[in-house]
Amino acid sequence: MHPHQELLHRFYQAFQRRDYAGMAACYHPEATFEDAAFQLKGAEIGQMWRMLCERGRDLRLAYNDVAADEHAGRATWDARYTFSQTRRKVHNHIQAHFTFQDGLIRTHRDEFSFWRWSRQALGPVGWLLGWSAFLQNKVRATARQGLEQFMARPKQ
Repeated sequence: MHPHQELLHRFYQAFQRRDYAGMAACYHPEATFEDAAFQLKGAEIGQMWRMLCERGRDLRLAYNDVAADEHAGRATWDARYTFSQTRRKVHNHIQAHFTFQDGLIRTHRDEFSFWRWSRQALGPVGWLLGWSAFLQNKVRATARQGLEQFMARPKQ
């Protein structure tokens, strides 16, 4: 197995345990992360995983189709959780794409159907507006604000 493939398995196994420190250790210091809710770099990525792991008390994760070579990697993963803002159940199916540098994740991009996610997480609003840039931008702004508030809180 290629070392980058092993790295991705280590990352997702840490995620399954909600071990955000183990997840963060898989990223290069100059890494970037992007999905429908976040565009992050460096230490922000580890803080996002910390926030999601701490808040996602019922989070269940399964992953498969992990492949990687010297330059790039991919995986498929499914997250099942309760969306905290609406208390609605979500099953999100995600395609992850990676690049590597110095044996660590340099870029990480997660792709999923925002409309499918918004219908589950937001209910009727997601059904009506989940396809729109307006709702996508609103979710992105709310997620960023939540992460900034999380990072600004005193360390416990």
